[in-house]
Amino acid sequence: MPDIAYLTVMRAGSVSSVPVGLDQSFIGRSYPPGTPYQVSREKIAEFATAIGDTSALSHDPEVARASGHADVVAPPTMLTILTLGIVDVLVADPDLGLDYGRMVHGDQSFNHHRPVVAGDRLTIASTIEEIFTRAGNDFLTVRADIADDAGDPVCTGRAQLVVRGEDA
Repeated sequence: MPDIAYLTVMRAGSVSSVPVGLDQSFIGRSYPPGTPYQVSREKIAEFATAIGDTSALSHDPEVARASGHADVVAPPTMLTILTLGIVDVLVADPDLGLDYGRMVHGDQSFNHHRPVVAGDRLTIASTIEEIFTRAGNDFLTVRADIADDAGDPVCTGRAQLVVRGEDA
């Protein structure tokens, strides 16, 4: 189990020790891919409709094929569905000690290497890239490497999670 720094706090005559920040030694820790996600026409259409994306590329296989794609194309933000599972993995890591009850989403970005299309079977591996504390809050940046069945990169995503401090 990693060492955790502690801060001694004195309040109204009592002294207690509380953990300070997420452990910096977790920077570089990787989590292997989980169960593959099967991208389907139905899931693409459902997501596109939910976000108001009316592009025929996401709804009509013929239009998508005429545009050079193997099948309908997922909206770029559909990969958020896959990256949400990363939070579950991080919260389930007892050594990291991420308190989901105090966590909020700070930022997210995607670097697409190619479009996601129906029929893709995707896996996601994640790596903690950065941990720092600012103004009493912990910030954790995690990279998501999304690949297809052949192992070819499809997208690299990054998410910053903020764990609010006790007094935040």
